[in-house]
Amino acid sequence: MGEQSMRVLVFSHKAEVREAIVNAVGRRPAADLARVDYVEAAGIADVLSEVDAGTVDLAILDGEAQPTGGIGLCRQLKSEITDCPPIVVAVRRRDDRWLATWSQADAVLVHPLDPLTAAETVADVLRARRVPVVNG
Repeated sequence: MGEQSMRVLVFSHKAEVREAIVNAVGRRPAADLARVDYVEAAGIADVLSEVDAGTVDLAILDGEAQPTGGIGLCRQLKSEITDCPPIVVAVRRRDDRWLATWSQADAVLVHPLDPLTAAETVADVLRARRVPVVNG
């Protein structure tokens, strides 16, 4: 059996934004990481359900999502979920990076998404989350 894939939740109310994020990050953001399986969410209830279930390795939230943006949602998740997975917030304006920092996001992406930067950012966050497997 091969490596277990990682589950990445992508949240936006717009399908084209979710698609842009998935395409920018790719199925394997780095050679040393397992493949990524994406779970797309268009609504807050889906995000809360997935994160609460503990089956997500990383969440990428659209800071511009409507009616509730990913910045506020990130802060809520970080405050309410005990073992919250790392969260990357995607913002439209470089000047909004401070809001993502306020939200306690682990990293920030800025639209338009650069595939190299997006994959590298996600890979760095996933590496920081990884726990060594001990056989024995």
